[in-house]
Amino acid sequence: MSANLSPEYHEADRRFREASTDEDRLEALRDMLTAIPKHKGTEKMQADIKSRIAKLRGKVLKGGGKKKRPDPSHVRREWAGQVVLVGAPNAGKSALVGAVTNADPEVANYPFTTQKPQPAMMPFENVQIQLVDAPAVSLDYTPPWLPNLVRLADVACLLADAGNDGCLENIEEVLGFLVERRVSLVQGPGEGVDRREKVARVPTLMVATKMDRPGSTDRVDILREFFGDQFEILTCSAAEGTGLDALRRRLFEYLKVVRVCTKEPGKAPETKQPYVLPVGSTVLDLAYRVHKDLARNMQYARIWGHGKFDGQRVPRDHVLQDMDILEIRA
Repeated sequence: MSANLSPEYHEADRRFREASTDEDRLEALRDMLTAIPKHKGTEKMQADIKSRIAKLRGKVLKGGGKKKRPDPSHVRREWAGQVVLVGAPNAGKSALVGAVTNADPEVANYPFTTQKPQPAMMPFENVQIQLVDAPAVSLDYTPPWLPNLVRLADVACLLADAGNDGCLENIEEVLGFLVERRVSLVQGPGEGVDRREKVARVPTLMVATKMDRPGSTDRVDILREFFGDQFEILTCSAAEGTGLDALRRRLFEYLKVVRVCTKEPGKAPETKQPYVLPVGSTVLDLAYRVHKDLARNMQYARIWGHGKFDGQRVPRDHVLQDMDILEIRA
């Protein structure tokens, strides 16, 4: 008998595989057990999940009396997705975060200003993207947990200081450091990457910062010559505010997600807080995201969006596009 696993189950399974703490793994396993169809074909799977829950629960409870050290490499993912900023000392990570978010990170003219991950939310149209300002990668000292922070991110933003003659060498040092620790920054947004690989391939956008500095254009030409085949390269200046809108949009595109708005019959759609789903998600996936009972009782759906007739009926396996509006009838 086929297991016929639901999108809700697969989402919980993904969260389990990407979790970095026992608490998050336990929560994901419980969601998997709730979502798995209850029939003869899934009995062994249910037993396996229950066994793993029991082991993890015991492990969590056993360590409950001990004061656990926080794991700096674990920053809980929020909203549309997580982008980790990676770069050499003084590459301009904190200044960029301050320019595109409402955060107020410490910005200084000396290296190692950022000592731990600093998450902040970057608005893009009607969603927020989580940026994580990470400590610098340096041959002198780099926090040992930093590669895992990059490994777990949805996207990496590799910053190159276009105001510095040593920007090329700095990028090579950053890439070499991560490769030695089995983290490879690759051109994005490509196909999804299985993070269980021995080498984590993280979709990456290179951003040349400090384009207001003398000689920055010439340095970007050199970066394109050496890394143009390996990365897409955008340019910006946090000081002057140039290139920031293009950066916001491109990072959203690298996340490979779509925004879907919902509406109730006879009412205006809710466009200010859309649901965010992976590219390729279907009407049924959205229904499960809203509520599992809605997915189970769904009779049909109507859709509004680009290239569609307003309010046309669509099947539950219809693939959703960015900023579609969906009305689900149960």
